Amino acid sequence: MTMGHARASLRVTTSLAPVEAPESSSVYGPAPCPADSVPDGDVCVHVPDEDEGAEDPSEVMTQTSSHQDKAGRWSVYEQIPRRLDRPADYDAYRYPVACDACVVSGYDLDQPDALQRRGRHLRQVGHGGVDLLQKRGTPVTLVAIEHQRGDAEVIYVGPLFGTTVATRHTVREGGQLRDYVLLFGHLDAPAAGVQAGTRVKDGDVVGYVGDTGSPSLVHLHFEARRVKSGVDASKLGPNALVDGSSTVVSDPRNVLPLR
Repeated sequence: MTMGHARASLRVTTSLAPVEAPESSSVYGPAPCPADSVPDGDVCVHVPDEDEGAEDPSEVMTQTSSHQDKAGRWSVYEQIPRRLDRPADYDAYRYPVACDACVVSGYDLDQPDALQRRGRHLRQVGHGGVDLLQKRGTPVTLVAIEHQRGDAEVIYVGPLFGTTVATRHTVREGGQLRDYVLLFGHLDAPAAGVQAGTRVKDGDVVGYVGDTGSPSLVHLHFEARRVKSGVDASKLGPNALVDGSSTVVSDPRNVLPLR
């Protein structure tokens, strides 16, 4: 069975054009891409800025992917892959824990089935966030994401990926305001006073690194999910927070601030 993996719909702004070759060469190559686009093969793909309008940003950014579970069934899901304008290097970003080269497992839901991570005993397939290796008890601080408007809000504290804190962030995207949910998982414990309804800003401690739900590895699971239009994330239970009908998983590199 073949995998469904639709290419994101992006506006092409220019195509191949000859450039002036050196006198000793007759080779022609692509012209430099305009400032508002990036190279993608032999074309330049337009990258919208935060204030540029779009009829439906989800149609521009979302892709359909799939993977095969232990029983051989194919799971098809929406996901938002890393944008072309965002660095591929995980070390280029600022994370909720202070660390260098601490990403031990990255986002792979945009990869072919064979390249997606398999959990122990094949109970889990694919990885929708990043795993950050750090010592038990290390403070986990809130990160204000790209184009965020105002402070974030804690919308859930409890079991999900072990002990988990979920925060809601409003961002300017595609000419409109949208919500993202960040998940901080496998915490040893949430920070004092962190509960649903708490407002938190960049740098505030939301919890501490642990291994709840993952006793073999002390680490932070950090995941970003875009809330679907018309959904109030503050009213979602823990399972609904990661349900494809309410939120769409996104490569965290799309929203993390650069160092």
